[in-house]
Formats: sequence, C-alpha cells, structure tokens
Amino acid sequence: MINLRQLHTSLAPIMVLPLLLTLITGVVFQIAAVTGNGNDYVWLLELHTGKFGAIDLHKIYPFLNAAGLLTMIISGMTMWFKRRPRRQR
Repeated sequence: MINLRQLHTSLAPIMVLPLLLTLITGVVFQIAAVTGNGNDYVWLLELHTGKFGAIDLHKIYPFLNAAGLLTMIISGMTMWFKRRPRRQR
C-alpha cells in the first residue's frame, strides 16, 4: 500500500504553484469584474483555466488541479484521523 505521508509530502510542493495560480487569478479577475474592469483582465481567465501561451492545458488543467487537491485533502485527513488520540471513557 502507498505510504500516505510520502504521497502527501511529495505531492504538496507540486500542487502549491497551480493552486496558488488558480486562486490568485480567480480572485483578481473577480475583483476586476465587480469593479467593471473585467474586459481588461480577460487574459487572467486564460491563466486560470490552464492556457499558458503556447502550452494549452485548458482541457485537463482543472481536472489535474481537482485530482491533486482531492488527493491532498484525503491523505491529510486520513493521516490526521490516524494520529488523533481517541477519548477514553
């Protein structure tokens, strides 16, 4: 069986950049849209969805982000529940 701690530790540094990029571009574009400047920041949506100039990952980028984040959540929670001491009555 896969060691969850190793999986979590090796996946965390890989997932930091795509998740931060998705978070920052989504928030900045939303602020621009609310203030009426959304048309000036459409290029942020391209980054947000995985289009990086000549590299176009928009069809798989959201799924890779979701799979990585879900793996991080499941492995982290599993390790946390295994580590928590149970109350004795």
